[in-house]
Amino acid sequence: MTVLRTVLQVLLALSSLFLTLLILMHKGKGGGLSDMFGGGVTTSLSGSSMAERNLNRFTVGVALLWFVSIVLLGLVQRFTDDF
Repeated sequence: MTVLRTVLQVLLALSSLFLTLLILMHKGKGGGLSDMFGGGVTTSLSGSSMAERNLNRFTVGVALLWFVSIVLLGLVQRFTDDF
């Protein structure tokens, strides 16, 4: 079980870093922290492009992987501890 726990911990660390990068790649919608850091410039392209939709899908997929790895780590921790 220690191998499974190690694999899940590595998966959690990598997905956390990757999820952070993916979230930072999203375009700001305005009115939030993105405006404070220079994201308040508006463009005439208001529609979402194919790249933005794929980025959204990929972010959701990585977020689901992150969530599943946390749940599995909790289950492994719960059922392998000797009380």
